[in-house]
Amino acid sequence: MLRIYNTLSRQKEDFVPIHEGKAYMYSCGPTVYNFAHIGNLRTYIFMDIFRRTLKYDGYKLKGVMNITDVGHLLSDGDEGEDKMQKASREQKKTPWEIAEFYTKVFFEDLEKLNIGKPEIIAKATEHIKEMIDYVQKLVEKGYGYEIDDGIYFDISKFPGYGKLSRLDLDEQQAGARVEVNSQKRHPADFALWKKAEPEHIMQWESPWGMGYPGWHIECSAMSLKYLGMPFDIHTGGVDHIPVHHENEIAQNEALTGKKSVNYWVHGEFMLVDNGKMSKSLGNTYRVSDLEERGFKPLDFRYFCLNTHYRKKLNFTFEGLKAAQAAYARLLSLVFKHKQAAPCGDKSVAEKYLAQFQEAIDDDLNVPLALGILWTMVKQAPCREIYDAALEFDKVLALSLDKAKAAEQAPEEQAPAEIIELCEKRKAAKAARDWATADKLRAEIVEKGYLVIDTKEGYKVSKNK
Repeated sequence: MLRIYNTLSRQKEDFVPIHEGKAYMYSCGPTVYNFAHIGNLRTYIFMDIFRRTLKYDGYKLKGVMNITDVGHLLSDGDEGEDKMQKASREQKKTPWEIAEFYTKVFFEDLEKLNIGKPEIIAKATEHIKEMIDYVQKLVEKGYGYEIDDGIYFDISKFPGYGKLSRLDLDEQQAGARVEVNSQKRHPADFALWKKAEPEHIMQWESPWGMGYPGWHIECSAMSLKYLGMPFDIHTGGVDHIPVHHENEIAQNEALTGKKSVNYWVHGEFMLVDNGKMSKSLGNTYRVSDLEERGFKPLDFRYFCLNTHYRKKLNFTFEGLKAAQAAYARLLSLVFKHKQAAPCGDKSVAEKYLAQFQEAIDDDLNVPLALGILWTMVKQAPCREIYDAALEFDKVLALSLDKAKAAEQAPEEQAPAEIIELCEKRKAAKAARDWATADKLRAEIVEKGYLVIDTKEGYKVSKNK
C-alpha cells in the first residue's frame, strides 16, 4: 500500500482515496510572467513522480494544474504590483502575450524532462466567474469584508487558521511590522478580490466594482470546480505552506464547512552551491542553460531523482556532471539487457520488481528505487531484466527504452555557417554586447547546434 507524508499531520499515512480506484489531485502550477528555473522544475518532477506512482499502483488519475496568469502580487502579503502587470510593462507586451509566451516555454520544458501534463490545465483568467461566485459566498457567510482596496478574508472567523504551517498568530500579530494596510482587521487577513486602479490592464466587473482576483482564490475555485471537495491530494513546493496553502484551507473550509483536502504533499527547495537560488544572484538556471553547457534535460531529471523529494537538493555543475556520467552508464547497462536473449526465468527480475514497488510506495522513495535498478542491471545480461527496467521506467521516466550502446560518435565538424555565427558571437561577447551575443546564440540553436563557452573560447556541437 502507498504511504505518503502528509504535511497536515506531519507523518506518513496510508493513502486511502475518497473514490475507490481513483485519485483526485491538484497541483499548484506556474505564474507565467517569466521563465521557470530548475528549482521550479524540481517541484514538477516531484509532482510527476507522484502521478506516475499512483498510475503504477493502478489508480485512475484526475489531475488539475493551474496556470496563474493574473492575481499573483509581488508580495505574498497582498502588497505591490501584480506580477503579470509588471512583466507586461517591462517587456512592452500585453499580459496575455506574456502569459501565452511563458506558458508555451513552460510546457516545452516539461516535455523535455518527461514530465506528463495533468489531465486538466486551468488558466486563472478563464475562471473569473467561478472566483467571483466563491468570494460572494464567503462574504455572505461572514468570512469576507470590504475595505478601500478590496475584499479580505477575516481569519479571526476561522479558528483553524494556521494548522498547516502551525503558525502562532498571536506571536505573529505581536511581532508584526507597521501595517501597510491599516484597514485590515489582522495582519494575516488576505485578499480575496482586489479593486483595480483605472490604469490596471487586467480587470473584470464584479459586485465590488472593477477588479481582479487574489492569488489564493484561484486554486480554491478551480479545485472545487473540477475535483469537488473534499478531494484526495494537493501538491506544491514547501514555500506554499505558510501562506498560499494555509489560505486555501481557510477559504475552502469556510465555504464548505468540512475538510477540503486529505493529503497535503510538498517538495523541498533546491539550493545552488549550498545557497539560495535567486535572480539577483544570477543562479536561476533554465533547462536551456543546461543544454547550452552540454547537458541533456534527462541528465537533470536523473540528478533530481537521486535525492528524496522532502530533502533539500544542492545543485552544482559538478554534481550534474556526475549525474550525466552515471545516467549514460545506466543507459549502456540497460542496452546490454535489451540486446540479450531471454533467460527463461521470470524470477530473475520479479524480486527486483517487488523491491521497486516497496520503495516507491514508501513515500516515493525514488533514490532507493534507483539503487534497486542499478543492482538489477548489473546482473548478467538477460532480456527479462530489460523488460523489468521498462516497468521501473513507468515511474522514473528516464527513457530507458531508448538506451543505446555506449560508444562515442566522432565529433562532427560544424558547417562554416555555424562557425561564422560562433565567431560573431565571440566578438560580441568580447565587446560586452550581450544582446547581440544572445541573439546569435539563439540563431545557432535554431539551426540545430549548441555552443558552449570554455576557458579557451567555445565548443560547438550538434544538438542531438
